Amino acid sequence: MTAIQTEHLELHVGSFQLHDISVSIPAEKVTAIVGPNGSGKSTLLKIITQLLHADKGKVLINNKPVKEYKTIELAQTLAMLTQSKHSLPELTVRELITYGRSPYKRLFDRITSDDTSIIDWAMEVTSTKKHENRMFHTLSGGEQQKARIAMALAQQTTIILLDEPTTFLDIAHQLDVMEMLQKINQEFKITIVMVLHDLQQAASYCDYLIAMKNGKVMVTGKPNEILSSHFLEDVYNIEAKVTFVDTYPIIIPIKTLNNNRRN
Repeated sequence: MTAIQTEHLELHVGSFQLHDISVSIPAEKVTAIVGPNGSGKSTLLKIITQLLHADKGKVLINNKPVKEYKTIELAQTLAMLTQSKHSLPELTVRELITYGRSPYKRLFDRITSDDTSIIDWAMEVTSTKKHENRMFHTLSGGEQQKARIAMALAQQTTIILLDEPTTFLDIAHQLDVMEMLQKINQEFKITIVMVLHDLQQAASYCDYLIAMKNGKVMVTGKPNEILSSHFLEDVYNIEAKVTFVDTYPIIIPIKTLNNNRRN
């Protein structure tokens, strides 16, 4: 099954271009979009969520063109968490997570018992209920990210997109968040798509990889099928050794290569 499909996407913004982006993102799996800075990873997420509009091409969500979705219907199907660290208003954790119910509410609608049950469930899944009455800004970076993921869960979508969910976190909190996302996917079959910079995390916690470079898709596939020294050379212009211990990749960088060697 395919959750998201893009067909021949093209975008030109100043000197940046996306070229013929055609990918199929599997349903009920965890997919990572990887690649060097400036390769178009976050831009692709924004096009999928209609935060940006491509010059050409098509996006389908659950086999339906995204342009045919009403705004509320899309918000009930797909949730997006950006990497922004902009300050949020003075909110408690529960108040923040309650915002996830917005696609199901009209202006001035009250929170129902069903809403409360879903919010409590989202906090339980993300281990944030113990913080529900704390102000969001007083939480650590890892706790804040879990609260934001709880807000996305409260939105009750079948797809969650995350732009660099482990950025700004120390290694322990990075692994905690990745393990939580993997568990959410496995237990509730929610399709998760995220931009990641750490290849070892991407390979360890994700079922599928999409590698981009210079606005193009270089290769897609299962991590253990595509991760190799050749992959690192083609996508990142580095020489590296890649081995697997069971399914866990060990990547040992050796040196950068001349950018003109491979493009």
